[in-house]
Amino acid sequence: MKPFIFFTLILLLKSALAYFVIFDGGLSWTILITEIPFIWLMFCLIEMFATKRKLGFYMAANFIVTAVMFAVIMYYKYYGVIVTYHALGQVTQVTAVKSSVFSLLDPYYLLIFLDIIVLGFIVFRKKTAQAWKTISSKKANRKAVTALFTVSLGLCFFSIYPNRASMNEIVKAEDMGILNYEFYTLLAGNNQELTDINVITQEAINKEKNIEEPASPHYWNAAAGKNVIILQLEAFQTFLVGLTIDGKEITPNLNKLARENFYFPNFFQQVGQGNTSDAEFVVNTSFLIPPKGAASQVYANKAIPSLPKLLSKQGYRTATFHTNSVEFWNRKELYEALGFDRYYDQEFFGQDDTVFFGPSDEELYGKTAEELEKMGHDGVPFYAQVISMTAHHPFTIPERKYKMTLPDRYEGTFVGDYIRAQNYADYTMGLFIDDLKKRGIWDNSILVVYGDHLGLPIYSLNRDDKELMQEIYGREYGYADMLNIPLVITSPDVTKPAVMTQIGGQSDIMPTIANLTGVSLKDHIYFGQDLLNQSSNLLPERYYLPSGSFIADHSLFVSGAGYEDGSHHPLQGLGNSDSKASLDEYNRALKLLHLSDSYVSQLPDRD
Repeated sequence: MKPFIFFTLILLLKSALAYFVIFDGGLSWTILITEIPFIWLMFCLIEMFATKRKLGFYMAANFIVTAVMFAVIMYYKYYGVIVTYHALGQVTQVTAVKSSVFSLLDPYYLLIFLDIIVLGFIVFRKKTAQAWKTISSKKANRKAVTALFTVSLGLCFFSIYPNRASMNEIVKAEDMGILNYEFYTLLAGNNQELTDINVITQEAINKEKNIEEPASPHYWNAAAGKNVIILQLEAFQTFLVGLTIDGKEITPNLNKLARENFYFPNFFQQVGQGNTSDAEFVVNTSFLIPPKGAASQVYANKAIPSLPKLLSKQGYRTATFHTNSVEFWNRKELYEALGFDRYYDQEFFGQDDTVFFGPSDEELYGKTAEELEKMGHDGVPFYAQVISMTAHHPFTIPERKYKMTLPDRYEGTFVGDYIRAQNYADYTMGLFIDDLKKRGIWDNSILVVYGDHLGLPIYSLNRDDKELMQEIYGREYGYADMLNIPLVITSPDVTKPAVMTQIGGQSDIMPTIANLTGVSLKDHIYFGQDLLNQSSNLLPERYYLPSGSFIADHSLFVSGAGYEDGSHHPLQGLGNSDSKASLDEYNRALKLLHLSDSYVSQLPDRD
């Protein structure tokens, strides 16, 4: 069989595998007019210009397409989006989280490499290899090849051009074809026209959010002069709060905090490609994440207005604590851009009791509490952000960290591993709170606890996992559930038992803390809002949902090619089954993203 036909069939099968994993419709005949023309373009170029080693070029093209398809599958399984060349900046992070990558790997995905292994074996068999080289060295009819190239180019153009304005990247990739989509994103680049930074005002942002600042805000200055401790819980989702399995509480410590203080059950992540580091950025700046890449890599060179800088002006000492290396996700540059006085990373915490890629949460909290006592020894208030990490994907914590026994139906499942890891995370948080109380820090502090991002992507769950989640929720696990993370704000003599039902997002934390501590945000741009003084909200989402998706007061909207063919997902307890986000909200959410991109991109570079 000629290499042109052989490799066409091989790559068609690989494309079919990717479509089966990624797209809701699964396999479709459209694959013949979306993927095959791009493949033929490559092969026609080989036939036209490769006079020698033609078989080698075919094998190289096969390997490149295979690598692209495999990357697309694996990336989708975690993020739920189609990977593009923009994600190449994450390559250095992959080795650090290789256990997470391997946990997403279904064995049948490896079939995509089977032909490469077989062909490699054949090439080393002299007689077979010579026969293949003889067949491939025969010159094809140049006119036929040129005609096929022209037709293929036309088909690629008519797959790409009509679909280039589609908002939903998954829809766009399915309509264009995965290979056409990858090529399109490579050529399209970033052509966004920025709004002049001088016309981006807080009034303009509030108008898009449809809110007004209160003249006399509730809880203004209520916690003035208190320490501020922000505790960011790794991959912690709201369904864990109050959850019992066979009568056993999973998160007793967080449950107690939520019962006795301000608890926001309808709170959502706003992170993207940078995950945990994106959460750090959004919470400390109240800006939205960039359209491509992690905020810590895209914006770290900017002079960024931030919570650490605001509190520093009020006389606070500021520090951030994370047991991983500060080089991971470019955090060293991020922390300097945010204006933290000091960071504590793996060099400070050491290598004792390591789990995954850093010391355990027990090490984190024990040494952090000791350091916080030193920071506040002279009565000067401090701001500390503490980043937990042990309950990290894929959540297979060592047995020495088990604090609960799971029912048999949860054993050996992704959901079971997640619940056990978060039970441990809650246990260590309880130790931290007890330590803060013993050291006399608790009574003079605000503690803000929230999840950094989802832990159980819908795209990663198998049938058993989905059944367990349905058992927990009493219904099908959905997109809004996946993005829902908890927020608890506690401060002795300030907070009281209260369930705040309004929706909120991570960009709202900074203005809420500013209100509690009496820090003025005059002449300071922010895209969140004070959750203690606003009841309506609009949260643009990126990355884990297609572009154009957002959360409004009663509904989560997932974009299609645009608004009209998007899907509406009512928020449980906040709307009825007919709740729908409006076209006006859709347009305003897009405008907020554009204003944030424009503003942060045009900030001056830091010294």
